[in-house]
Amino acid sequence: MKVDRVACPWLIRRFVDPQAEFIFVPAEQVAANARELGATPFDIEGCELGHHGEYVSFDSILKKYRLDDPALHLLAEIVRAADSHPANPHPAGEGLRWIAHGFNALGFSDHEILAKEFIVYDALYAECKRFTHSCTNSLERRLT
Repeated sequence: MKVDRVACPWLIRRFVDPQAEFIFVPAEQVAANARELGATPFDIEGCELGHHGEYVSFDSILKKYRLDDPALHLLAEIVRAADSHPANPHPAGEGLRWIAHGFNALGFSDHEILAKEFIVYDALYAECKRFTHSCTNSLERRLT
């Protein structure tokens, strides 16, 4: 589990369904398990909530659930830069990639990684909110 496989559950739990459960299975078993369990697959090739061009699964979830918070869209830029190869990567993406790989190297289970790494996304989101709020206030001051 690296960037998008942690970022997406964080996004879903925080902004879509706080009671969501996440089941991790080998890629070749995702479709069958999703049908059997009535689950929604994400971050797997060919699914609605997957990668589309340079956009990652995090972007797909923002779009599907119409999450328009500017801080979430800034966070999406960071996740995209860490998980894909966008034309103009956000500079914070490299740090997020390192953090994700570091958590993966510690040998935790998928669910342990989620539990431990959600705080990283909480912190990133808080900083994105601070940044987007200060940019909005600066713009409003210039307009008045």
